[in-house]
Amino acid sequence: MNSAIVKRSVVVAGKKTSVSLEDTFWLALKEIAGQRRMALGEMLDAISTGRNNANLSSAVRQYVMQHFYDAAAHQDQPQQTRPDFFLQSVSAT
Repeated sequence: MNSAIVKRSVVVAGKKTSVSLEDTFWLALKEIAGQRRMALGEMLDAISTGRNNANLSSAVRQYVMQHFYDAAAHQDQPQQTRPDFFLQSVSAT
């Protein structure tokens, strides 16, 4: 898998924009959206709405990292208190 950053055109909140992500993050985002039965555009809208002054590409990376951090913490130590790095607005289903 190539680790180069690829710029992709997307529509967020009805507006055309771009997101620059490594293939790994793009594929992970698509996987998460599929698990949550959300369209990729819906997922990007939710991430965009919940971001804290980060650009969209950074917000997506943070979201993906938080998702997998939460999954790993849940498997290893379900009682562990985890830091909330980002997004509360896109809840797990």
